[in-house]
Amino acid sequence: MNINFKKLKTTFVIAEIGVNHNGKLSNAKKLIDVAKKAGADAVKFQTFNAEKLASKNTKKVSYQKKNTNKKENHYQMLKKLELSKEHTEILFNYSKKKGIIFISTPYDPDSANFLNKIGVKIFKTASADLSDYILHKTISKFNKSVIISTGMSNITDIEKCLKIYKSRNKISLLHCVSNYPCSPESINLNVLNTLKKKFKCTIGYSDHSVGNVASITAVSKGYKILERHLTLNKLDKGPDHQSSLEPDEFKKFVNDIRLVEKVSGNNIKSCQPEEKEMKMISSKSLHVKKDMFAGDKISEDDLISKRPGNGISPANFKKVLNRKLKNNIKKGNQLKYKNLI
Repeated sequence: MNINFKKLKTTFVIAEIGVNHNGKLSNAKKLIDVAKKAGADAVKFQTFNAEKLASKNTKKVSYQKKNTNKKENHYQMLKKLELSKEHTEILFNYSKKKGIIFISTPYDPDSANFLNKIGVKIFKTASADLSDYILHKTISKFNKSVIISTGMSNITDIEKCLKIYKSRNKISLLHCVSNYPCSPESINLNVLNTLKKKFKCTIGYSDHSVGNVASITAVSKGYKILERHLTLNKLDKGPDHQSSLEPDEFKKFVNDIRLVEKVSGNNIKSCQPEEKEMKMISSKSLHVKKDMFAGDKISEDDLISKRPGNGISPANFKKVLNRKLKNNIKKGNQLKYKNLI
């Protein structure tokens, strides 16, 4: 399925499965099912070969140490979490069968070429790979939609990366903070406006924070792509589980986003359909303060504004001044245009 991110009318919600399948195909399929049931538009995986991604003596990042085997290093952790090409293709086809878009983040040119070969329409690149120009050069040749995460970077870093792409028509940028979870002080959602103004492409937010406030704020600002980590169980062993949302939490996340879209509405100020009864009853109409007779001329002192609002609005009182009555009207009755000459 091709998505034109520039023409999105609703928020494109990505369930970041990442490596939360723990290397198991059955878990990956369950996560796709959960994402679809929760109302996500897409699932996102990671496609990598541990040997091509990390040197064998690479250390873990602090957050990765908290919920993984303390005896293993970064490379050994990755090795347990990689999906084979065979399993990746199975998941691509399974997602298609379930009616949810399959996205993956390739970490090397070979993985990118494989994803392109099996028919993946949307690529996503990791924040850590913003400067991997070899990888971006490979992806740019596909002329497909690319979502670029921009954690750990500045404007110059992003500019340099985007120069690799001949056109920005299919490029989207995601603001994020590369820590799991990240602190509220670091989120800096106002930079979304900066990215939109500077790069003039679709801007979104990859949320690694606690709670839904940051994502809700991003959607209320009009940004149309959201990514959030999904897990079957936060207590599972793995680097990202603790900072991910469990099925019920993810469903609430999507529901919150859809509610924000509803309450945001459009830019037109108007009386809403459900307000019409209230307006009819609670607004006021012109009434007469005293008994009046045919031929009497209406003055401002003869009028009083009273509910209901189904007659002549007090806003139009000047239209009745100095006009004569056709017929008698009793004190307290509503004045109507048909009563006037």
